[in-house]
Amino acid sequence: MIKQFKSLLEMVKAFPDEQTCIDHFTAIRWADKPHCPYCGGNKIYHFADKRTHKCGDCRKRFTIRVGTIFESSKIPLQKWFMAIYLTTSHKKGISSIQLGKDIDVTQKTAWFMLHRLRHASRTASFNRPLLDGTIEVDETYVGGKERNKHANRRTKNTQGRSTKTKTPVLGMLQRGGELRLAKVENTSSYCILPIIEKNIGRGASVFTVEAHAYRNLSIRFTHQSVNHSRKEYVFGDIHTNTMRVRGRFSNAAFWASSITLAKSISTAIWTNLHSGIIAGNKVRANA
Repeated sequence: MIKQFKSLLEMVKAFPDEQTCIDHFTAIRWADKPHCPYCGGNKIYHFADKRTHKCGDCRKRFTIRVGTIFESSKIPLQKWFMAIYLTTSHKKGISSIQLGKDIDVTQKTAWFMLHRLRHASRTASFNRPLLDGTIEVDETYVGGKERNKHANRRTKNTQGRSTKTKTPVLGMLQRGGELRLAKVENTSSYCILPIIEKNIGRGASVFTVEAHAYRNLSIRFTHQSVNHSRKEYVFGDIHTNTMRVRGRFSNAAFWASSITLAKSISTAIWTNLHSGIIAGNKVRANA
């Protein structure tokens, strides 16, 4: 059972030592019955140290960490739990330097932990159900402004939706629920529609701005929009103000290059969507 905590102190009291953390993680991973991470066999022998196990079928030894992001890591599970709590508790994320200070590890170790946590948010076990209800969809462009660059490094004609020096990011927010972000090649319907259809359930109410890329949404969804070019930002309950992709995401990826943007998106997804893993907020542990 996934526990929920109101503070880091409360979590540390619940997991005061390594064995408590191992027992809790084992209960979660082997909720149904013990199984081998190598062959899937259920004939498992347990050693007296309560940490090592052996498969009766393939005869391999293993710990509960094998096959998880904790595998091949000498970092205590208690510090992993603390890192997950801190990472999911900060809306704007946490730097490896700060995390290292908070859990008493080196910056290099904290960097390693953060990357493994980001990787976990992209694995199949984190697949989430489709968004439903009322969904706001909007996009933003991540990249530095040309006027802030040196004259000989500026690129012409990059205003508006140009992707010469900016990377488009699509955001989908279920009101009262999850936020999902995706890096896209461009904001054409060819690129955007498959992502929307993959993440939003058929028949949901989708609110967007008036744009050519969203013209076919009404085929699958209840689609309504507002026209910002005519200074129409709110029409009854129809708006994208809650989404505010730029405001929600720019803090996490404002300085991200096109190479590191995907990792920054993972951080934003982790902090906005997966805060239920340890801290317990609004998302299931396996979301």
